[in-house]
Amino acid sequence: MVAAQVLKGTGSGALPPMLEQYVRMRDEVAAQLPHAILLFQVGDFYETFGEDAERAARMLGIALTHKSSRDFSTPMAGVPLRALDQNVERLLAAGVCVAVADQVEEAGSGLVERKVTHLLTPGTVTEERHLSADENYLAAVATGDGYALALLDVSTGEFRCAAFHTRSALYDELARCRAREVLLAPEMSGNAALLADFQTRFPVMLSPANFDEAVGRAELRAVLSEVPGSLNSAALVRACGAVLGYARLTQQGRLEMVRRVVRFEPGAHMRLSDAAVRALELFVPQSPQGVTLMDVLCQTRTAGGKRRLRAWLRAPLLDDLSIRARLGGVEALTRAPDLRGGVRSLLYRAHDLERLAARVATRRATPREVAALARTLDLLPEVVALLAAQDGLLGTVRARLGGLPEVVTRIRAALVDDPPIRVGDGGLIRDGFHEELDGLRREALGHREWLAHLELSERERTGIGSLKVGYNNVFGYYLEVTGAHLGKVPADYRQIATLKDRARFTRPDLREREREIARLEAAAGRLELEVFTELRDSLAAHAEALGEAAGALSDLDVLAGLAELATEHGWVRPVTRAAGEDARLTQARHPVVEGATGGRFVPNDADLGRGRHVLLLTGPNMAGKSTYLRTVAICALLHQIGSFVPAVSAELPIYDAVHTRIGASDDLAGGRSTFMVEMSELAGILHGATARSLVILDEVGRGTSTLDGLAIAQAALEHLHATGAHTLFATHYFELTRLEGDYPGLVNLHVAAEEDEAAGGLTFYHQVVPGAARQSYGVEVARLAGLPAPVTGRAARLLGALNTQGDDARLRRDLAALDLGRLTPLEALELLHRWQRGLLSGE
Repeated sequence: MVAAQVLKGTGSGALPPMLEQYVRMRDEVAAQLPHAILLFQVGDFYETFGEDAERAARMLGIALTHKSSRDFSTPMAGVPLRALDQNVERLLAAGVCVAVADQVEEAGSGLVERKVTHLLTPGTVTEERHLSADENYLAAVATGDGYALALLDVSTGEFRCAAFHTRSALYDELARCRAREVLLAPEMSGNAALLADFQTRFPVMLSPANFDEAVGRAELRAVLSEVPGSLNSAALVRACGAVLGYARLTQQGRLEMVRRVVRFEPGAHMRLSDAAVRALELFVPQSPQGVTLMDVLCQTRTAGGKRRLRAWLRAPLLDDLSIRARLGGVEALTRAPDLRGGVRSLLYRAHDLERLAARVATRRATPREVAALARTLDLLPEVVALLAAQDGLLGTVRARLGGLPEVVTRIRAALVDDPPIRVGDGGLIRDGFHEELDGLRREALGHREWLAHLELSERERTGIGSLKVGYNNVFGYYLEVTGAHLGKVPADYRQIATLKDRARFTRPDLREREREIARLEAAAGRLELEVFTELRDSLAAHAEALGEAAGALSDLDVLAGLAELATEHGWVRPVTRAAGEDARLTQARHPVVEGATGGRFVPNDADLGRGRHVLLLTGPNMAGKSTYLRTVAICALLHQIGSFVPAVSAELPIYDAVHTRIGASDDLAGGRSTFMVEMSELAGILHGATARSLVILDEVGRGTSTLDGLAIAQAALEHLHATGAHTLFATHYFELTRLEGDYPGLVNLHVAAEEDEAAGGLTFYHQVVPGAARQSYGVEVARLAGLPAPVTGRAARLLGALNTQGDDARLRRDLAALDLGRLTPLEALELLHRWQRGLLSGE
């Protein structure tokens, strides 16, 4: 892009040298990150010009001015140096890449040298001030035999990938990982319909990258020294190579924190669709002020522990040994309160070891980050000692925490206890660590001591009792004399400044001492930088051991947090059953709702097995049907992340998936109605459910005519019954309750409620009991909601009339469906008996 296009300037004269430098740097940045904004340091401000200035002013709400000369004028907008971080945060949040060009030399008479020191994008930031405590994924997607996804967290070095057969499975994983920036292969970004669908689902920054397979292989070899055998498809190589190449660009070639790529198999964990994650409110509440399951579970003490808990919740286990191992770790910590308290107390003092290890690996750790690393590593021997008697998973954690005492020893020997933020601030390396540095400091101290005694000696020599030795950035060191004593000033003083009532002087020996102090301090600063760089480089050699210890600490944090939660709220260890076996929950509770009700939650039992694998739940709105469904699903989920569950007792099989369809939603941007969204999600469930699945469905068939909805609901129920999946099916279609006798394993349940005619109200008991509900109490619920009395009265009268018509209509539908050629006399009598019973009972 030429200068005139970049700057949108007026006038035909040549650009000033600084703007030429800006245009050149901006072109270099644009070649790599086309839509980035360049923040260009000019003294105490970071400036933008031309189109960038107009964008920055609009996005940051800052003033738009003009940079002008006799022959040229262009828009300009800037932010102070001290406000850089907060403005970078705002640009990143808006999905804009930022390039920062800093002055790398002191300003003089000529053009100041500048260099791009940071390329910041939403998915590749590593500075703690720009990061949340959660994962910070950069994602890349390519196609081939299905879809390939690569995920990289540059802040920790986590690098993993997977292949998916369907786009819906890919979308589910992307929704769970919540990538902050996505790279799309050309075959996807160039497909207008697919791109529009993707952007509707994932409103994050989409960035260009190189998806060439040969380039991908080169990137993998550059970072990992090889192309791992697990990347056995061109799509995986392309996705992994693209994400590495983009990250290497933004990190200016440094990706030492990335040591391996882990290919995860989607089928190795419980399948959780995006709809299930949303319906169960795992990470995002459905109401603005709501609480998520993650909020309730998060008793962790470290940032790494919180990220690990999210990862466990995103991918529940399918392996019974791994589930039992985690449950065993939680149980050991619940039974040993002193151990649990000691561990959690130590973890409270730990810094984010995972991210510190990554900063060390890339040799970007600041002095304070290195000191924080030492403080955290100092805790590990204490943690190991606490776990000395533990076996199982806790014993494995203990073994992963050892072997790093030499790192702490070296940091403690080199750094002062409270180092400065930046290396150049001085006072970083401990006295006695480096002989040459100590010598420079001693020499500089000698000169400072001479200055300290100068004031007293000059007072004695001149007889000026008020004489002072001072310092400022303009004159350096000076001798200050008040106006009343100017007549006593010695001949060897040279005046350098005159103030209202005093004057300032210097002397040749004072200037020489000042030059020596400056020389020695500059030399000490350079040497401190060398010593710190050597220290940081030596720590990088331990990056893999640091990463292993960080992972172990995060695992321990999650286990201890789950144990604390179980102890506080009376959760129990579930008995793990094989896939396909019965599920039994006694007095189970919904952990989020229980917390919201202040412990007044009404618990319920759930029994799903070979003789009753489909539970058909009826009852009025607000009675608790959806809560009951979610309770069972959340208990299943908690079991398979290795957590205790909120119940008096629990026996749970290993489910291959939890499928849910709860709540109404539409897709206005995609042009899909509530009913269409519901049917799409139902289709995914019916295609994916197996005999090892748990299916939770609430009010299937809403949004269309009653007959259509009933037909769809019954067909779906019959299909799920045939799969053998454990199914909880809540409905207002009371006609479905008649299926209990026709389908072995289908059992009617209802949520108890009672109408109090005397009080004119409805009482909800929130208790799930056997049998079908007598009615839905819709009019009574409407009355409770505050509908005007004339409306609810008229509705009640209409309901009575409609029920009578409904009986006739139902009888006609049943008669029309009969196959008289195959109907036996006994079956005919049973049908007549059922119709008579129904009419007499009013059901």
